Order: sequence, then structure tokens, then C-alpha cells
Amino acid sequence: MAGHVVVIGSLNVDLVVTADHLPSPGETVLGGRFAVHHGGKGANAAVAAARAGARVTMIAAVGADEHGDHGVAALEAEGVDASRIRRVDGEPTGVALIVVGPRGENQIALAPGANATLELDADDRALIGEADVVLTNHEIPASTVLDALHAARDGSTLAILNPAPAHALPADVLSLGPILTPNEHELVVAIGNDDTGPALDELAVRHHGPIIVTQGPAGALLADRDRRQRFPGHPASVVDTTGAGDTFGGVLAAWLASGAALPDAITAANAAASLSVGAAGARAGMPSREEIVGLLDPS
Repeated sequence: MAGHVVVIGSLNVDLVVTADHLPSPGETVLGGRFAVHHGGKGANAAVAAARAGARVTMIAAVGADEHGDHGVAALEAEGVDASRIRRVDGEPTGVALIVVGPRGENQIALAPGANATLELDADDRALIGEADVVLTNHEIPASTVLDALHAARDGSTLAILNPAPAHALPADVLSLGPILTPNEHELVVAIGNDDTGPALDELAVRHHGPIIVTQGPAGALLADRDRRQRFPGHPASVVDTTGAGDTFGGVLAAWLASGAALPDAITAANAAASLSVGAAGARAGMPSREEIVGLLDPS
């Protein structure tokens, strides 16, 4: 039976230029190719979870504009319940300006727009308390993230926080013990230590829950107190890495919501992230549950 995942996060439109190289400060790079994609770390993760078989509800805020209309319609087309998405007058839907380089690496500048207005109400908190897994990120106000984590704890709902974009993790978040899914950059920023190994050790001492460090093609590393477990990556033909971390989080949430153990969920999320980078745009390469299982068990 499919588990219920509630995603509290951002919904953006991605304006993407694919270039021969990423520009340096002050540099103009000519000859790029332009595309518009649906995005937002929250919305991307919601789509990944839905494709992985979960029942997904999205809590978000968009502008009363064309980008918001299209973004909500795209979620509904993926089977995501968008009834809790607010329309905000006077604020635009969030926009991400993305440059993608020849090896799939990217630079992103984000204007949050309506995302910055998102607050939870009593109905949202009740929904979170009834869900199997709640997933959130830093593209919405910090107070809303904290509110969501409190609601998850009060309802005994498993919580996942993707601490992206990177910034320091306060003690009140760490005390609630969500599963953290930083990449290596987000890890060192979260703890204020530029050395990845000691940063992870320090965060593991201060945090009250598991930490999963995503490492791109190298896979992922689970740290849970004194426990360390490495999950190798999968070979991938990289076109665009945008959304790979969102895919990881969404599939992790979907697997956990269905009752999978954490190591099995990480294994599935790793496989999904490797598949997601094979197409341009944050969502184009996101796999179905069948494709994930097929990569894990090709027989």
C-alpha cells in the first residue's frame, strides 16, 4: 500500500541556459541554449515521490500568475494533491535562473517570490501529523520549516529536511531529529567547518537523528551517532545534475513511507538520483518506481 508523503517546500519556474562553460564573475558566455522547466526543490521532490509510488500532498505558495498556474497544473498531472497550494496576490511565483555547464554542473540564482510568504495553518499541521513522512527544505522561511518539524514530531510523523540552500542549522532544528540529507557543501556550511570529515562527526554528535550526505557519483554516506555506512553510486551518463538531490529526497521519502528500512530507502534514492541526471531539466529524468527497481535488480 502506498504511503502518504507531505512535502512543504518551494515551487518555482526554472529558466535554464545550457552553455559551453559556466561564467566567471563579470564574464558573458555566448552561444547558450535556453529552456523553461518546472522546478522548485519542494515541487521537484514531490514529483519524484509520486513517480516512486507514494501518495503525495504539496503545501506551497505561488503567485497569482501564469507561472503559478502552470506549476500547479504540472504537479496535478503527476498525481500530486495540490489543494493545499496557496495563491498569493502581489507576489510572483518563484524563479530560478540556472546555467548548466558541459558536464551537467550548474549555477543557480533564486528569487523566492511567493515561496517566502509560506506559513502553515492548523489544517496543514493536522495533515502533517496524519502523514507517514514529511519532507521540507530551505527554500521557504526558516520559521515554516521549524513549524513543520514540530508538527511532525507532535504527530509521530517521520521528518526529512533537505538543508538546501545551505545555511547553518540551529540547535532547535537539530533537537527535533529529522533525517538530514545535505550534500558535502551543505554539510560544511551547516556546521561551520570546512573539513568534511570532522564536520560530519561534529554534526552527528549534535544532531538527534540520521544524517545522509549525498556525494554525487560517489553515492551517499549514512551517519547515525557512531554508525557509518557507505552506499556506492551508480554509473550515469550525465546531462544535467539539476534536481538530482530533490530526486534523492523524494524517493527516500516514498520508500520510507511504504515501510522500507532506512538502508533500503537510501539504496533506492541513490539509484533514482543516478537515473535523474540523464536528461535536461530537474524532472525530465526522474524515474518511475519500476525503473528504480529495474536498476537495483536487473534480473
